[in-house]
Amino acid sequence: MERSTDRVVVTLDRPEVRNAIDQKTIDGLHEVCAELEDSPRTLILTGAGGVFASGADIAQLRDRTAEDALAGINTTAFRRIRALPMPVIAAIDGYALGGGAELAYAADIRIGTPSARIGNPETGLGIIAAAGATWRLPEIVGEARATELLLTGRILRADEALQWGLLSAIHPSEEIMDAAHEIADRIAANALRPVPHRSAANTSGLSPSAACTALALVLSA
Repeated sequence: MERSTDRVVVTLDRPEVRNAIDQKTIDGLHEVCAELEDSPRTLILTGAGGVFASGADIAQLRDRTAEDALAGINTTAFRRIRALPMPVIAAIDGYALGGGAELAYAADIRIGTPSARIGNPETGLGIIAAAGATWRLPEIVGEARATELLLTGRILRADEALQWGLLSAIHPSEEIMDAAHEIADRIAANALRPVPHRSAANTSGLSPSAACTALALVLSA
């Protein structure tokens, strides 16, 4: 983890399992969230070795019980990331699948490289994407497209993800982190007064027009 005055960079780095998300990763994300809840800064999420996150750690999933599933281990961490008071940027190089995709969906801004591949292949394993995809993906790409992705297990190429609005930009692999930092720089430059983007106006549950109106009222205050 890298820290500076206005941002924190978290890099998933488990090359032996292509950055699969295990309990230790989840615990680390909770620690990051606690720090950013106390000292709000922009968060940049990325993965090492040309992979964002290949999914949940299958070895640990096999050992989880029904009680673990009901506890929503990954879901709780991703909800906490989504609720952070400052923006979250996901810089996606390579695979972001299953739980890795759901981690990316929790971000406010997603950028990728030409090798980015994003999707939820859980249906092929006879399970559902239960850590955020079923409700966040429709918000991002629309219900019809989200339904297609979730029911077919289709994995989007970077150009498709850009066209669908799942990515906002594509950059070469060697430039992806510079691009993420440039976005963070712009966010910091616009912070003329410390108004965290989520605590400023809670627009959850509002229609798009009502949410825009609420945000406009905050910005004009």
